[in-house]
Amino acid sequence: MKLTLRIWRQAGPDEPGAMTTYELDGVSPEMSFLEMLDTLNERLIAEGREPVAFDHDCREGICGSCGMVINGDAHGPERTTACQLHMRSFSDGDVIDIEPWRAGAFPVIKDLVVDRTAFDRIIGAGGYITAPTGSAPEAHATAVPKEAADLAFENAECIGCGACVAACPNGSAMLFTAAKVTHLNALPQGGPERESRTREMVAAMDAEGFGGCTNVGECATACPKGIPLFSITRMNREYLRALRKG
Repeated sequence: MKLTLRIWRQAGPDEPGAMTTYELDGVSPEMSFLEMLDTLNERLIAEGREPVAFDHDCREGICGSCGMVINGDAHGPERTTACQLHMRSFSDGDVIDIEPWRAGAFPVIKDLVVDRTAFDRIIGAGGYITAPTGSAPEAHATAVPKEAADLAFENAECIGCGACVAACPNGSAMLFTAAKVTHLNALPQGGPERESRTREMVAAMDAEGFGGCTNVGECATACPKGIPLFSITRMNREYLRALRKG
């Protein structure tokens, strides 16, 4: 396939950016989207030009590093991560626009790479369970009802890629935060810190400058792991409960 790529290029956080056009031929439909970008970068390096900077790590849809907006959609036209998107989703002659996540809380570092450490700070505010260290407990020492286990596992699938923020017209991180709060609050082990966890993680989210949720629902549509929109409703209930308990 022959493609026209229009890619956001930005030398640094304080530098102006612009879309730059590249023509790329010989793209196999079996390539992943990141392999296609690798091919472009190999050509740019061979020509003595600056390669396109983009985030990646596992390339297996697990780590959540490969965030980018492709033709206006977070991670592209398929409900998957960019590394698992294949070029067979496009056609010969297509024009593809590739941009970084667009959110005030995700400042651009370079080209398609953004700073997502805001998510780390939200996790640091309460996305954990305090437990004494020592030998591992018995596997069945704490009974977990199946309904609670299923809810926890469903929300634990969040990989923190940031697609929910990029897709939201408000740049909200509610789906991400809700997944992390719900995952731990659903488990008996998370009970002792349930209220403080919810209050502190929501406060950290607000402090990072993410937008407010207006229930547009684009976050759940873009999520490659299928975190349900209802998780936000659940977190709102948890937050009201935490406020009542002080």
